[in-house]
Amino acid sequence: MNPTPTTAFSAELQTLFGDRATRDETVRHDHGTGFSYHACTPPDWVVFPRSTEEVSELVKLCGRFGVPLVPFGAGTSVEGHILAVRGGVCVDMRRMNRILEIREADLCATVQAGVTRNQLDDRLEGSGAFFPIGPGVNATLGGMAANRASGTNAVRYGTMRENVLALTVVLPSGQIIRTGSKAKKSSTGYDLTRLFVGAEGTLGIITELTIRLYPVPETTRTAIGAFPGIDAAVNVAIRTIQQGVPIAKIELLDAQIMRAINRLEGTTYPEKTTLFLEFNGTARQVQEQIQTVEEIARGFGAENFVWETDAASRRKLWAIRTNAAPAAQGLVPGSGVMSTDVCVPISRLAECLRDTEADIAASGLLAPVLGHVGDGNFHLAILIPPDDPDALQRAKALNERLVRRALAMEGTASGEHGIGVGKQPYMALEHGPALDVMRAIKAALDPAGIMNPGKLLP
Repeated sequence: MNPTPTTAFSAELQTLFGDRATRDETVRHDHGTGFSYHACTPPDWVVFPRSTEEVSELVKLCGRFGVPLVPFGAGTSVEGHILAVRGGVCVDMRRMNRILEIREADLCATVQAGVTRNQLDDRLEGSGAFFPIGPGVNATLGGMAANRASGTNAVRYGTMRENVLALTVVLPSGQIIRTGSKAKKSSTGYDLTRLFVGAEGTLGIITELTIRLYPVPETTRTAIGAFPGIDAAVNVAIRTIQQGVPIAKIELLDAQIMRAINRLEGTTYPEKTTLFLEFNGTARQVQEQIQTVEEIARGFGAENFVWETDAASRRKLWAIRTNAAPAAQGLVPGSGVMSTDVCVPISRLAECLRDTEADIAASGLLAPVLGHVGDGNFHLAILIPPDDPDALQRAKALNERLVRRALAMEGTASGEHGIGVGKQPYMALEHGPALDVMRAIKAALDPAGIMNPGKLLP
């Protein structure tokens, strides 16, 4: 912050928020880390608003003093979205955690931005409806929207982009606007909802959102099957999608991760590339889907297929996928993790993964592969040994080759992790002159540059 207005700014801030505005060192540190490999960059202040109106007053105050604002959800960012690279105020949204309305007849819900994914699931339990987007961590819905998150269900239900109907947003001026409606479609004006979904807090602060819900399927079955290698498993995913099977989930874990899971959980799964699959619909639809995919899988050497129908057994299987990253970290005790992702057209996925495997081997690093292969999105969990001073640089080089490979294949630098500070160098490469349009939008809405500065746009 500018040292001149510090005293006056601090006095006004504490008048507005009292003990919900803090400079406690531990609190500030906790809000400057996230799940990323980037160094901690704490804010000068952490503020806990309780309403859209309070967020508006905070933004107006920061605007008058030129103080940056960094929106904060659950702190699950992996690309440095929440780092206070220019100091300022971290706006912690977790006290704005009310589920405002659930409309079962309209299959939608309106929530404050600080509502977490698990909180929403608990509220919907037994309602006959569910929200399909889950990034694998207990993120806030506002953070998921700001980062355009997806998860294991994206192949069937899409991402946050397709599942946010409306937003309440506080603009950099402090003005409160509402975008969209509860209607399932609209043909009126610019699509401002999608402008803010994925903007990573650089254009405004999301305070409320209306999201799509879906009926709970009549029948759900989950399967796990091992394959002789990544190529075979990926080709099963490709054939499944190309044949039009409406599969709900199709996830890949490589042999390294399966070995790590066995070590962590005491299980005895085959330590081979493994697909996790989920089918839902009517009982007849599910059976037809299973028959089709089993036939495809047998053609690529599938083995040890295990099917689960009851909810508890299915949750146990999916817990393996959820715990994949922490399990992988256990392969190198004390290691850090650089988590990265790309997304390519599914027709190029097998090629991209083959080339990536060769790159990993050449790097001398362990980098287990996992991903949502049904939509061409996969992740590397690059392990950084604590006693290898060059490991981080080799990991960054591996990540750069991965991103450039994906872009050369007409893919994207990130399917769901977002840009933050970590992937800014690739924005011009991916978007070309369109990046200037993004900068123009940013300049028009945030001329003072106070909204999450240093993120997304290089």
